[in-house]
Amino acid sequence: MKIKRYLVDSIKSDLKRKMVFVGGPRQVGKTTLALSFLKQVSNKYPAYLNWDIPHHRKKILKNQLPLSYKTLVLDEIHKFKKWRALMKGLYDEHHSSHSFMVTGSARLDHFSKGGDSLMGRYFYYRLHPFSLLEINKNPNRKDLKLLLKFGGFPEPFLSQSPANWRKWQNNRNRQVIYEDLRDLEKVKEISLIDLLAESLPDKVGSPLSINSLREDLESSHQSVSRWLSLLEALYLIFRIPPYGSPKIRAVKKENKLYFWDWSQVEKESSRFENLTASHLLKYCHYQQDTKGLKTELAYLRDTDKREVDFVVVRNKKILFAVECKTHSADLSSHLSYFQNRLKIPKCFQVHLLDKDFGSPEKGGRSLSFTTFCKEILKI
Repeated sequence: MKIKRYLVDSIKSDLKRKMVFVGGPRQVGKTTLALSFLKQVSNKYPAYLNWDIPHHRKKILKNQLPLSYKTLVLDEIHKFKKWRALMKGLYDEHHSSHSFMVTGSARLDHFSKGGDSLMGRYFYYRLHPFSLLEINKNPNRKDLKLLLKFGGFPEPFLSQSPANWRKWQNNRNRQVIYEDLRDLEKVKEISLIDLLAESLPDKVGSPLSINSLREDLESSHQSVSRWLSLLEALYLIFRIPPYGSPKIRAVKKENKLYFWDWSQVEKESSRFENLTASHLLKYCHYQQDTKGLKTELAYLRDTDKREVDFVVVRNKKILFAVECKTHSADLSSHLSYFQNRLKIPKCFQVHLLDKDFGSPEKGGRSLSFTTFCKEILKI
């Protein structure tokens, strides 16, 4: 099965104007995406240079770039200490005749701060795992079941083998913690970060208490906060904040945590919530990266513990709210409560059933997740 990635057309257009940076989790398909823009010669891609490949690294260090090709891809170049100066020089000298793509398995915006600024010279995209509509434009319950089981990363999803999925997941987590983390920053407490990462799947969907994690790891609040930020920079996890409003006495501090690979979350309801969070984050990032619309993901919770799982926010205003119920179609009373208090235009409750009823403008619409993706997210 060959799946065209959802960012191809936008990147193709932007490459004509500026450099394109593509970040995203390890093994999410960034290299495959990048190679689709290059010319293949004798089963090779001469215009592709990967910092992790020794002879490619030598070419980069000796400034022996294949400039005979109009489009060049530099992969994992952020591991080169002077990568910003290199890319700035290449762009300033060759942008009228060449296109440049930079890819990496860590947040490239994390590395672009300080030193020679690259601002104004690139567009930044975040590549996400497969979503439901990406694997099938007219998805059914079987498609969703497979996506829940194997996750949205290309290799385990396309193989659809439980054994391959387990081996892939073990190898990927080890590489992220013990290799990518070392490249990202000098960290002495890698074993503690590994323990932290192992404990986090059980925290999915609930407000995350750093104090509780600090006590479990016998570490400082500052250290645990920094470790979580590093895991975010490596696209292992993402956190969403509460939507603060005095109208509902909202909680203000505790974020909720989710994984880019929802398949490592064991509890079915939490895994479904994580899959929904990932689809909504992908929608928000797509709006930001391709259209420049400041769209963010948050959740609702007040001091009386009323909660709605997600709200999509643009320019500080809620566009719509989403509640997850897995095997229940009954509308949560919290949807109508928050809709009335915050004047939310539309509310939805997604589930794994076939039922569809209610009004998104009046108390909420209960619908299947597949219908929600086809009608609302469309990505």
